[in-house]
Amino acid sequence: MSQSSVSTAASTPRRRRVKWSADLLLGTVLLGSIVLAVLFAGVLFPAGTDVMDLGARLTPPHFGFPHPLGTDPIGRDVLSRVVYGGRVSLTVGLVSVALSVVIGSVLGLLAGYYQGRLGALIMRLADIQLAFPFILLAITVIAIIGPGLWKLIAVMVVSQWAQYARLVRSQALALRERDYVQAAFALGAGNNRVMFRHIVPNAIGPIVVLSTLNVANNILLESGLTFLGLGVDPQVPSWGGMLADGRTYLQSAWWVSVFPGVAITLTVLGFNLLGDWLRDRLDPQGRS
Repeated sequence: MSQSSVSTAASTPRRRRVKWSADLLLGTVLLGSIVLAVLFAGVLFPAGTDVMDLGARLTPPHFGFPHPLGTDPIGRDVLSRVVYGGRVSLTVGLVSVALSVVIGSVLGLLAGYYQGRLGALIMRLADIQLAFPFILLAITVIAIIGPGLWKLIAVMVVSQWAQYARLVRSQALALRERDYVQAAFALGAGNNRVMFRHIVPNAIGPIVVLSTLNVANNILLESGLTFLGLGVDPQVPSWGGMLADGRTYLQSAWWVSVFPGVAITLTVLGFNLLGDWLRDRLDPQGRS
């Protein structure tokens, strides 16, 4: 083997490590900036989002205050609404995924560990849920019970718990046959100890990766449903609602829709970069 090929082979893992480190850095910077802005929205914009200045309506973006990103059709500051709107998107994304993880992981663990009729029943329910289109479910449920933040979260949890149930079940089936689990049984460990001390910790990696990617997906879903009028209350500032409000002004006042769209893009990009990095760090086979 020539020296050049050896150096190329040796530098490949190094380049891969630098790439994933760059993904982690960029994802952390994007998400950190957005989360900090959302958490301190009340400090940055104490007047809130409903202050109107009809004399400054549709002011274009400019460097400086009071409206660096311009104003909307009724004179409200676009920057403050974008920052406050992040509360809705992050709340929907994080809470819906957290509840889906808890419910799906518990059911998947029971189905994979005990198997039998209980496992078959849980998996048939998961198959039915996965066969039902999310958009159709969301439109049907929200049309009946009406739009709202927690109603939207509930619809997402109902439609996504099955992903985690199937994932955890597959992990439990594989891990239950490992030597260290069989050794724990031989030493007299009970079912609860085996599940929560030996199976659950080893199944966390795939769950974390899927959760990170699903947060980004749920943010997109919330924005899309709110854009269609099926999400949160129109009176609550949200990125999807701002997109809907500004679609009739794209030619004359592009900034009303563009900046909420940029916020969605950067947030989803940050979660996807973090999820990709976690996948490669927590999956040695995929990394090799």
